Amino acid sequence: MGSTFGHLFRISTFGESHGGGVGVVIDGCPPLIEISAEEIQVELDRRRPGQSKITTPRKEADQCEILSGVFEGKTLGTPIAMLVRNKDQRSQDYDEMSVKYRPSHADATYDAKYGIRNWQGGGRSSARETIGRVAAGAIAKKILKEAANVEIIAYVKRIKDIEAMIDSSAVTMDQVESNIVRCPDAECSDRMIDLIEQVRNQGDSIGGVVECVARRVPVGLGDPVFDKLEADLAKAMMSLPASKGFEIGSGFAGTLLTGSEHNDEFYSDGGTIRTVTNRSGGVQGGISNGEDIVMRIAFKPTATIRKEQRTVTNDGEEVTLAAKGRHDPCVLPRAVPMVEAMVALVLCDHFLRQRGQCGDLS
Repeated sequence: MGSTFGHLFRISTFGESHGGGVGVVIDGCPPLIEISAEEIQVELDRRRPGQSKITTPRKEADQCEILSGVFEGKTLGTPIAMLVRNKDQRSQDYDEMSVKYRPSHADATYDAKYGIRNWQGGGRSSARETIGRVAAGAIAKKILKEAANVEIIAYVKRIKDIEAMIDSSAVTMDQVESNIVRCPDAECSDRMIDLIEQVRNQGDSIGGVVECVARRVPVGLGDPVFDKLEADLAKAMMSLPASKGFEIGSGFAGTLLTGSEHNDEFYSDGGTIRTVTNRSGGVQGGISNGEDIVMRIAFKPTATIRKEQRTVTNDGEEVTLAAKGRHDPCVLPRAVPMVEAMVALVLCDHFLRQRGQCGDLS
């Protein structure tokens, strides 16, 4: 079903933006993994609303409750249920949107598909659904770190037309978290913040690109042909709210090169096969090759804006809408931990699948 993701490491998220809470159930997590609510909270704090002047002002602590699957600080191997309760709903802000469809939002399509929708805050289509993904991703990160020392770092590469030149092989988490826009380039980050504030003051929104690198990923992850690693990564990224594009390695820029220019030549590093370049982005033939996995995800401008726009009601009447509510003028800074979480979920699932099929990879 549409709310479940993964094969062996499987998650199901639940909840709506203005309901009682949101959360996740994880099935297939190995036992004896040391994990605490505090570790998970670190990741949730990175995606929570109200964390800076360029995010939505909605005030939510997003406090994680572990309801099952963990005992005395260790996973039991049984389903792990985690819940975050909604505290700061203002459902009255959405009264007008109960009958008016927000342009480019999920309102009209949810109505068309189900014949009913939770119009308070967007319901299931709200980015608050990603709380469950980020909580589960924290555990997936822990498994990958302990088993193979895998490191996953995402950051904002571009906001509208302001693009940072970042060496993905050298960027650190400290650099990413050094500013509120989560761009490791200090000069670019200041310009990005100024632009986001300017657009927000105009009642509008902007988008951009998040880049993510996964380091020390074991060779052999991915299950061709339909479960190629980059195919599952693409599905994971495109399932995120507001995502509109995915590319890995050279991506679309690779189409401008010849084969001799694009091919990653091999060499031997003490008996280990390596590539001189990494235009493949760490995946060849749908299988990880041991190089850094580098990908980019495009996020559109936030759909809900204060500027007046043309729309229709659920009865087909042509009207205008200047949306109320509290929304991010740019989703990119809070999308960073979401991207990391989804990459971790894909890699953890494939790691466990490969271990089950071909033996211990640690």
